Amino acid sequence: MDLEPNDLLLFARIVEAGSFSQAALRVDLPKSTVSRRIALLEAKLGERLLQRTTRKLMLTEFGASLLDHARKVVEEVEAAGALVQHRQQAPSGRLRISMPADFASLGMTQVMTEFMAQYPAITLELDLSPRRVDLVSENFDIAIRMGDLPDDASLNARRVALEKMALYAAPSYLALRGLPEHPDDLLKHDLLCLLSRGGGPAPWRLTRGKTVWERDLPGRLTANSPDLLTRVACAGAGIAASSDLFAAPSVAKGELVRVLPEWDLPQVTGWAVFPGRRLMPAKTRAFLDMMEGLCCTEARKRMGMV
Repeated sequence: MDLEPNDLLLFARIVEAGSFSQAALRVDLPKSTVSRRIALLEAKLGERLLQRTTRKLMLTEFGASLLDHARKVVEEVEAAGALVQHRQQAPSGRLRISMPADFASLGMTQVMTEFMAQYPAITLELDLSPRRVDLVSENFDIAIRMGDLPDDASLNARRVALEKMALYAAPSYLALRGLPEHPDDLLKHDLLCLLSRGGGPAPWRLTRGKTVWERDLPGRLTANSPDLLTRVACAGAGIAASSDLFAAPSVAKGELVRVLPEWDLPQVTGWAVFPGRRLMPAKTRAFLDMMEGLCCTEARKRMGMV
């Protein structure tokens, strides 16, 4: 049966108002039109929805059952209206963001600068500590997180970065220690490793076509700062796994060169995580849209696509 949602909406409004006259005033229709549409709806359904008396309206048993569905139509219409009104409002207020300090210093300067210029009514508060904040209990609007995300029904996520990873070392280090020709040769070198979430060096997983090489390697230096590891590699202290974001400037200056260039490390995804509300605050939406656009443009520049 093809029911008209507007008729269900009108039925719910009549029950809510308690009379045809009051409902007609609320929906700005003649009373005769309201009565006729309900009569046509009842005819289509083959059952009465309302018992009309001179004093009041009463729901029939079938009408009470249909009312639950009609109210859902009302809720969706009101939610759509709220969304439109919400998007038309100028974003304002305090926006609390948690992100890694390295990512903030290298990847977010342009985003922050342009966002502050475009949205003067929004105040930014950044938490750059390495801890993983609880967005809901600590009242954060957004957290930037790298790598795989755990399942959490209370949160939503949007991909904002995809970083290509590779091995890098300074020419001075390779001149002294030799150039690795196979991943097995890495065991003879000083390795600069990122600290895993569980503690200890994160494993290196290298692929060449269908060939996979993966080891838990002893790190000569292990840290939770990709930027620090890249800088130490530039100083000639060892081989580091780094992303384009951190390594590209040093490669351009000749301070780093790619090691084992035919072998690839898994790409790392950057996620913007935010509470899973039905309506995203305008300030959050504005920041995510700008960050996604600018970060994607920057990534294309590094890949020579623009």
